[in-house]
Amino acid sequence: MSPMLQLRITSPAHLTPAVIDVLTADPAVSELSSLPGASLRPEGDVVMAGVAREAANDIIDRLRELDVHKVGSIQIDSAKAWMSDSVVWADVTQQAYDDTEANWTFMSLMTLATLLAGIAIVLDSQILVIGAMVIGPEFGAIAALGVALVRHRYHLLGRSLGTLALGFLVGIALTTVAALIARALGWITLEDVLADRPGTGFIYTPDKWSFIVALIAAAAGVLALTSARVGGLSGVFISVTTIPAAANIALGLAFGVGHEIRGSVLQLLLNITGMALAGWATLAVQKVVWSRVSERRALLVARLRKR
Repeated sequence: MSPMLQLRITSPAHLTPAVIDVLTADPAVSELSSLPGASLRPEGDVVMAGVAREAANDIIDRLRELDVHKVGSIQIDSAKAWMSDSVVWADVTQQAYDDTEANWTFMSLMTLATLLAGIAIVLDSQILVIGAMVIGPEFGAIAALGVALVRHRYHLLGRSLGTLALGFLVGIALTTVAALIARALGWITLEDVLADRPGTGFIYTPDKWSFIVALIAAAAGVLALTSARVGGLSGVFISVTTIPAAANIALGLAFGVGHEIRGSVLQLLLNITGMALAGWATLAVQKVVWSRVSERRALLVARLRKR
């Protein structure tokens, strides 16, 4: 059985025949129903269709050519009982926009994760480092950089960079303030920051493996996101040293430890760059693969229409 998506299309009455023509002409549409006048806002008809996942991009593109998304709406829902490796670009792009919204939740999670990572560094606790890395919400925004490049959405590129920059700045700034308060109270000393830390020393000592791990983790993460196999994302969060590096920058600023600031900044930049490049490359390969599938499907649909 082919993996399915459910499309719920709200269409003005004058466009509904064209919408139905697009759907009935494609053999990948297994279910189709129309509810005339069912939509009150926006006013019009509701059309629902079951679509094989690998055909969704082509069908959505044809619906967009009708401007349905401008005068109505196109809702895409996954059938939860199915799994698939095909990429639905409209879904991926929308998720990228959602993940790059610089809202209160994003900033709060960045701050809490950075604070927790700062405590982990002082205590030299790998368990707390892992917890901080899982809490951090930055992977979605980093993955969105690759989506923006592959889909030529340069507004999304700017939005992703802005959200990441703001998120890390807020997290680092508030963690620096917290470290200064802890220093004033005597809870953290310079010796704590400079002490040998076998469990967390990797945070400010980047090397070639930092970049390689970022490449592999981001490729795995993007594959998980685009195929809806989100169970693998926890491993991605735990693998990449972004939040801990930001926390160590904050500690370095609070205690004036320049070499840890420099090492942590390099670690942060290496990881973000590696993840962005790997995300872009993974999506680019998927785009090539699925464009060929679309070309074969277009030939099949053209033959069926001639019959």
